[in-house]
Amino acid sequence: MKWIAFRHNDEGVTLVEYGIAIALAVAVGTGALLALGTQINTSLGVAGAAMP
Repeated sequence: MKWIAFRHNDEGVTLVEYGIAIALAVAVGTGALLALGTQINTSLGVAGAAMP
């Protein structure tokens, strides 16, 4: 009978959904940083060289 109660318990579903959302956000953020990393590094280098 505990198996039936466990199958109908949805408390962990929200935690799994949040975990998937966080993993997706981290993956997108990492991808964006990798894609723009060289451009950001170049821009910061140019700005640093322009400073006295």
